[in-house]
Amino acid sequence: MEIKQDRPKIVVVGSSNMDLVVKSPRIPAVGETILGEDFIMTPGGKGANQAVAAAKLGAEVYFVAKLGDDIFSEQSLANFTKEAVNVEYVTRTKEAPSGVALITVDQAGDNVIVVAPGANRKLSPADVEKAQSVIASSGTVVAQLEVPLETVEYAARSANDAGVPFILDPAPAQQLGPELLEMVDILTPNETEAQILTGIEVTDEDSARKAAGNLLERGVKAVILTMGSAGFLLASSDGSEFVPAIRVAAVDATAAGDAFTGSLAVGLARGKTLTDAAFFANHVAALSVTKMGAQSSMPTAEEVESFVIERFTQGVNDEQT
Repeated sequence: MEIKQDRPKIVVVGSSNMDLVVKSPRIPAVGETILGEDFIMTPGGKGANQAVAAAKLGAEVYFVAKLGDDIFSEQSLANFTKEAVNVEYVTRTKEAPSGVALITVDQAGDNVIVVAPGANRKLSPADVEKAQSVIASSGTVVAQLEVPLETVEYAARSANDAGVPFILDPAPAQQLGPELLEMVDILTPNETEAQILTGIEVTDEDSARKAAGNLLERGVKAVILTMGSAGFLLASSDGSEFVPAIRVAAVDATAAGDAFTGSLAVGLARGKTLTDAAFFANHVAALSVTKMGAQSSMPTAEEVESFVIERFTQGVNDEQT
Protein backbone atom coordinates (compact mmCIF):
# COMPACT_ATOMS: atom_id res chain seq x y z
CA MET A 1 0.00 0.00 0.00
CA GLU A 2 1.90 3.04 -1.24
CA ILE A 3 1.19 6.34 0.50
CA LYS A 4 1.95 9.15 -1.92
CA GLN A 5 3.11 12.41 -0.46
CA ASP A 6 0.99 14.63 -2.70
CA ARG A 7 -1.63 16.97 -1.26
CA PRO A 8 -5.12 16.13 -2.47
CA LYS A 9 -7.72 18.79 -1.70
CA ILE A 10 -10.53 17.81 0.65
CA VAL A 11 -13.47 19.85 1.98
CA VAL A 12 -14.99 18.92 5.34
CA VAL A 13 -18.33 20.48 6.27
CA GLY A 14 -19.15 19.87 9.90
CA SER A 15 -18.95 20.42 13.60
CA SER A 16 -16.30 21.64 16.00
CA ASN A 17 -16.60 21.20 19.77
CA MET A 18 -14.43 21.65 22.81
CA ASP A 19 -14.46 18.45 24.87
CA LEU A 20 -14.43 19.06 28.64
CA VAL A 21 -13.56 15.75 30.27
CA VAL A 22 -13.53 14.92 33.98
CA LYS A 23 -12.23 11.58 35.22
CA SER A 24 -14.28 10.34 38.14
CA PRO A 25 -14.24 7.32 40.51
CA ARG A 26 -17.76 6.56 39.30
CA ILE A 27 -20.69 8.12 37.49
CA PRO A 28 -22.67 10.18 40.05
CA ALA A 29 -26.31 9.44 40.76
CA VAL A 30 -29.00 12.00 39.96
CA GLY A 31 -28.63 14.94 42.33
CA GLU A 32 -25.32 13.70 43.72
CA THR A 33 -22.07 15.68 43.86
CA ILE A 34 -18.78 13.78 44.03
CA LEU A 35 -15.14 14.79 43.81
CA GLY A 36 -13.58 14.11 40.44
CA GLU A 37 -9.97 13.55 39.47
CA ASP A 38 -8.16 14.78 36.34
CA PHE A 39 -9.69 17.42 34.07
CA ILE A 40 -8.85 17.43 30.37
CA MET A 41 -9.87 20.00 27.79
CA THR A 42 -9.31 18.90 24.22
CA PRO A 43 -10.64 19.87 20.77
CA GLY A 44 -13.33 17.58 19.34
CA GLY A 45 -16.40 17.44 17.14
CA LYS A 46 -16.80 14.92 14.31
CA GLY A 47 -16.13 17.42 11.55
CA ALA A 48 -13.02 18.79 13.23
CA ASN A 49 -11.75 15.28 13.99
CA GLN A 50 -12.14 14.22 10.36
CA ALA A 51 -10.50 17.41 9.10
CA VAL A 52 -7.49 16.89 11.37
CA ALA A 53 -7.27 13.20 10.42
CA ALA A 54 -7.08 14.11 6.72
CA ALA A 55 -4.61 16.96 7.29
CA LYS A 56 -2.24 14.73 9.27
CA LEU A 57 -2.17 12.39 6.29
CA GLY A 58 -0.90 15.20 4.07
CA ALA A 59 -4.13 16.41 2.48
CA GLU A 60 -4.91 20.06 1.82
CA VAL A 61 -8.00 20.34 4.01
CA TYR A 62 -10.55 23.14 3.94
CA PHE A 63 -12.88 23.09 6.94
CA VAL A 64 -16.32 24.72 6.71
CA ALA A 65 -17.60 25.29 10.25
CA LYS A 66 -19.10 27.76 12.69
CA LEU A 67 -17.63 28.72 16.07
CA GLY A 68 -18.76 31.05 18.80
CA ASP A 69 -16.99 34.31 19.60
CA ASP A 70 -15.31 32.99 22.74
CA ILE A 71 -12.15 31.51 24.22
CA PHE A 72 -13.03 28.03 22.97
CA SER A 73 -13.12 29.27 19.39
CA GLU A 74 -9.68 30.84 19.82
CA GLN A 75 -8.29 27.56 21.10
CA SER A 76 -9.93 25.60 18.29
CA LEU A 77 -8.59 27.94 15.62
CA ALA A 78 -5.10 27.74 17.10
CA ASN A 79 -5.30 23.95 16.99
CA PHE A 80 -6.50 23.94 13.37
CA THR A 81 -3.55 26.14 12.44
CA LYS A 82 -1.17 23.82 14.26
CA GLU A 83 -2.58 20.83 12.39
CA ALA A 84 -2.43 22.65 9.01
CA VAL A 85 -6.21 22.74 8.49
CA ASN A 86 -7.27 25.69 6.31
CA VAL A 87 -9.71 27.88 8.29
CA GLU A 88 -10.66 30.34 5.54
CA TYR A 89 -14.26 29.11 5.75
CA VAL A 90 -14.45 28.74 9.53
CA THR A 91 -16.50 31.66 10.80
CA ARG A 92 -17.49 32.92 14.24
CA THR A 93 -20.85 34.13 15.47
CA LYS A 94 -22.01 36.12 18.49
CA GLU A 95 -25.42 34.43 18.32
CA ALA A 96 -24.28 31.24 20.05
CA PRO A 97 -21.29 29.93 22.01
CA SER A 98 -18.88 27.39 20.57
CA GLY A 99 -20.09 23.81 20.80
CA VAL A 100 -18.99 21.90 23.89
CA ALA A 101 -19.20 18.30 25.07
CA LEU A 102 -19.35 17.68 28.82
CA ILE A 103 -17.91 14.23 29.48
CA THR A 104 -17.57 12.27 32.72
CA VAL A 105 -15.43 9.12 32.54
CA ASP A 106 -15.31 6.59 35.38
CA GLN A 107 -12.49 4.22 36.35
CA ALA A 108 -13.92 1.45 34.18
CA GLY A 109 -13.82 3.71 31.13
CA ASP A 110 -17.59 4.13 30.95
CA ASN A 111 -18.84 7.64 30.32
CA VAL A 112 -21.80 9.96 30.19
CA ILE A 113 -21.78 12.76 27.64
CA VAL A 114 -23.90 15.83 27.13
CA VAL A 115 -23.27 17.86 23.97
CA ALA A 116 -24.32 21.50 23.64
CA PRO A 117 -24.08 22.10 19.85
CA GLY A 118 -24.06 25.89 20.17
CA ALA A 119 -22.67 27.56 17.06
CA ASN A 120 -22.70 24.28 15.11
CA ARG A 121 -26.45 24.79 14.71
CA LYS A 122 -25.77 28.12 13.03
CA LEU A 123 -23.79 26.63 10.13
CA SER A 124 -25.92 27.45 7.11
CA PRO A 125 -26.09 26.72 3.37
CA ALA A 126 -24.79 30.27 2.85
CA ASP A 127 -21.61 29.30 4.70
CA VAL A 128 -21.15 26.34 2.37
CA GLU A 129 -21.88 28.49 -0.67
CA LYS A 130 -18.85 30.65 0.15
CA ALA A 131 -16.69 27.55 -0.31
CA GLN A 132 -18.09 26.64 -3.75
CA SER A 133 -14.82 27.21 -5.56
CA VAL A 134 -12.81 24.86 -3.33
CA ILE A 135 -15.61 22.28 -3.39
CA ALA A 136 -15.56 22.30 -7.20
CA SER A 137 -11.80 21.74 -7.27
CA SER A 138 -11.61 19.21 -4.43
CA GLY A 139 -11.09 15.47 -4.55
CA THR A 140 -13.78 14.65 -1.97
CA VAL A 141 -16.35 16.44 0.21
CA VAL A 142 -17.16 15.07 3.67
CA ALA A 143 -20.05 15.89 6.01
CA GLN A 144 -21.73 14.57 9.17
CA LEU A 145 -25.05 15.23 10.93
CA GLU A 146 -23.93 17.43 13.83
CA VAL A 147 -24.88 20.52 11.80
CA PRO A 148 -28.32 21.41 10.31
CA LEU A 149 -29.62 18.90 7.79
CA GLU A 150 -30.33 21.62 5.22
CA THR A 151 -26.64 22.53 5.33
CA VAL A 152 -25.61 18.91 4.78
CA GLU A 153 -28.03 18.66 1.84
CA TYR A 154 -26.60 21.83 0.32
CA ALA A 155 -23.07 20.47 0.65
CA ALA A 156 -24.15 17.22 -1.00
CA ARG A 157 -25.81 19.07 -3.86
CA SER A 158 -22.75 21.28 -4.35
CA ALA A 159 -20.49 18.23 -4.53
CA ASN A 160 -22.85 16.43 -6.92
CA ASP A 161 -23.10 19.45 -9.20
CA ALA A 162 -19.31 19.62 -9.36
CA GLY A 163 -18.92 15.87 -9.92
CA VAL A 164 -17.01 15.48 -6.65
CA PRO A 165 -17.52 12.34 -4.52
CA PHE A 166 -19.64 13.08 -1.42
CA ILE A 167 -19.03 11.09 1.77
CA LEU A 168 -21.61 11.24 4.56
CA ASP A 169 -20.94 10.05 8.10
CA PRO A 170 -24.56 9.75 9.37
CA ALA A 171 -23.86 10.59 13.00
CA PRO A 172 -25.67 11.33 15.19
CA ALA A 173 -28.11 9.14 13.28
CA GLN A 174 -31.50 10.35 12.16
CA GLN A 175 -33.96 9.46 9.44
CA LEU A 176 -32.79 10.73 6.03
CA GLY A 177 -34.97 11.43 3.03
CA PRO A 178 -34.46 9.97 -0.45
CA GLU A 179 -33.26 13.28 -1.90
CA LEU A 180 -30.18 13.31 0.36
CA LEU A 181 -29.49 9.57 0.20
CA GLU A 182 -29.49 9.67 -3.59
CA MET A 183 -26.74 12.31 -3.48
CA VAL A 184 -24.49 10.23 -1.22
CA ASP A 185 -21.62 8.48 -2.95
CA ILE A 186 -20.36 6.75 0.20
CA LEU A 187 -22.24 6.36 3.49
CA THR A 188 -20.21 5.33 6.56
CA PRO A 189 -22.60 4.33 9.37
CA ASN A 190 -21.73 2.17 12.36
CA GLU A 191 -24.06 -0.63 13.54
CA THR A 192 -26.31 1.64 15.63
CA GLU A 193 -26.59 4.29 12.93
CA ALA A 194 -27.36 1.66 10.31
CA GLN A 195 -30.16 0.30 12.48
CA ILE A 196 -31.68 3.75 12.96
CA LEU A 197 -31.51 4.41 9.22
CA THR A 198 -32.93 1.05 8.13
CA GLY A 199 -34.78 -0.47 11.08
CA ILE A 200 -32.56 -3.57 10.74
CA GLU A 201 -30.64 -4.57 13.87
CA VAL A 202 -26.99 -5.07 12.90
CA THR A 203 -25.38 -7.80 15.00
CA ASP A 204 -23.29 -9.78 12.53
CA GLU A 205 -22.10 -9.96 8.92
CA ASP A 206 -25.43 -11.22 7.55
CA SER A 207 -27.50 -8.47 9.17
CA ALA A 208 -24.90 -5.91 8.08
CA ARG A 209 -25.39 -7.05 4.48
CA LYS A 210 -29.16 -6.69 4.82
CA ALA A 211 -28.85 -3.15 6.22
CA ALA A 212 -26.36 -2.14 3.56
CA GLY A 213 -28.62 -3.60 0.86
CA ASN A 214 -31.52 -1.54 2.18
CA LEU A 215 -29.45 1.64 1.90
CA LEU A 216 -28.28 0.79 -1.62
CA GLU A 217 -31.87 0.22 -2.69
CA ARG A 218 -32.72 3.69 -1.38
CA GLY A 219 -30.16 5.39 -3.61
CA VAL A 220 -26.83 5.39 -1.77
CA LYS A 221 -24.10 4.42 -4.22
CA ALA A 222 -21.82 2.64 -1.73
CA VAL A 223 -21.97 1.76 1.98
CA ILE A 224 -19.11 1.12 4.37
CA LEU A 225 -20.76 -0.21 7.52
CA THR A 226 -18.21 -0.09 10.33
CA MET A 227 -18.52 -2.63 13.15
CA GLY A 228 -15.85 -1.57 15.62
CA SER A 229 -13.38 -4.29 16.56
CA ALA A 230 -15.13 -6.74 14.20
CA GLY A 231 -14.25 -4.83 11.03
CA PHE A 232 -16.36 -3.33 8.26
CA LEU A 233 -18.62 -4.30 5.40
CA LEU A 234 -18.08 -2.63 2.03
CA ALA A 235 -21.13 -2.84 -0.23
CA SER A 236 -21.95 -1.35 -3.63
CA SER A 237 -23.62 -2.35 -6.87
CA ASP A 238 -20.47 -4.38 -7.61
CA GLY A 239 -21.07 -6.65 -4.61
CA SER A 240 -20.08 -6.74 -0.96
CA GLU A 241 -17.01 -7.70 1.05
CA PHE A 242 -16.49 -8.03 4.78
CA VAL A 243 -13.07 -6.91 6.02
CA PRO A 244 -11.95 -7.85 9.56
CA ALA A 245 -10.46 -5.13 11.74
CA ILE A 246 -6.71 -5.00 12.15
CA ARG A 247 -5.67 -6.42 15.50
CA VAL A 248 -3.82 -3.91 17.69
CA ALA A 249 -3.40 -3.21 21.39
CA ALA A 250 -6.30 -0.78 21.76
CA VAL A 251 -6.02 2.04 24.29
CA ASP A 252 -8.86 4.40 23.37
CA ALA A 253 -11.40 3.96 20.59
CA THR A 254 -12.51 7.60 20.71
CA ALA A 255 -12.83 9.02 17.18
CA ALA A 256 -11.76 5.79 15.45
CA GLY A 257 -14.73 6.24 13.14
CA ASP A 258 -13.62 9.78 12.37
CA ALA A 259 -10.12 8.52 11.61
CA PHE A 260 -11.66 6.01 9.20
CA THR A 261 -13.86 8.56 7.40
CA GLY A 262 -11.17 11.24 7.19
CA SER A 263 -8.59 8.83 5.79
CA LEU A 264 -11.13 7.27 3.41
CA ALA A 265 -11.59 10.74 1.92
CA VAL A 266 -7.82 11.09 1.51
CA GLY A 267 -7.50 7.73 -0.20
CA LEU A 268 -10.27 8.49 -2.67
CA ALA A 269 -8.90 11.97 -3.37
CA ARG A 270 -5.54 10.38 -4.18
CA GLY A 271 -7.18 8.29 -6.85
CA LYS A 272 -7.45 4.98 -5.01
CA THR A 273 -10.32 2.65 -5.75
CA LEU A 274 -13.01 2.50 -3.08
CA THR A 275 -11.70 -0.89 -1.94
CA ASP A 276 -8.11 0.31 -1.67
CA ALA A 277 -9.17 3.52 0.07
CA ALA A 278 -11.16 1.48 2.60
CA PHE A 279 -8.19 -0.80 3.29
CA PHE A 280 -6.04 2.30 3.81
CA ALA A 281 -8.65 3.73 6.20
CA ASN A 282 -8.68 0.42 8.07
CA HIS A 283 -5.00 0.87 8.89
CA VAL A 284 -5.44 4.51 9.93
CA ALA A 285 -8.37 3.67 12.23
CA ALA A 286 -6.41 0.81 13.79
CA LEU A 287 -3.48 3.09 14.56
CA SER A 288 -5.78 5.74 16.04
CA VAL A 289 -7.03 3.42 18.80
CA THR A 290 -3.49 2.84 20.06
CA LYS A 291 -3.36 6.40 21.45
CA MET A 292 -5.50 8.40 23.88
CA GLY A 293 -7.76 11.20 22.72
CA ALA A 294 -9.54 12.19 19.52
CA GLN A 295 -7.54 14.54 17.32
CA SER A 296 -4.35 13.78 19.23
CA SER A 297 -4.67 10.10 18.26
CA MET A 298 -4.83 10.70 14.51
CA PRO A 299 -1.68 9.22 12.88
CA THR A 300 0.56 10.94 10.37
CA ALA A 301 1.26 9.61 6.88
CA GLU A 302 4.69 8.51 8.03
CA GLU A 303 3.25 6.56 10.97
CA VAL A 304 0.76 4.80 8.71
CA GLU A 305 3.45 3.94 6.18
CA SER A 306 5.67 2.48 8.92
CA PHE A 307 2.72 0.49 10.24
CA VAL A 308 1.94 -0.94 6.80
CA ILE A 309 5.59 -1.82 6.15
CA GLU A 310 5.91 -3.48 9.56
CA ARG A 311 2.83 -5.63 8.93
CA PHE A 312 4.05 -6.48 5.42
CA THR A 313 7.46 -7.60 6.67
CA GLN A 314 5.74 -9.76 9.28
CA GLY A 315 3.86 -11.48 6.47
CA VAL A 316 0.42 -10.20 7.44
CA ASN A 317 -2.12 -10.21 4.61
CA ASP A 318 -4.45 -7.20 4.98
CA GLU A 319 -7.35 -9.10 3.48
CA GLN A 320 -7.05 -11.86 6.09
CA THR A 321 -6.29 -9.83 9.21
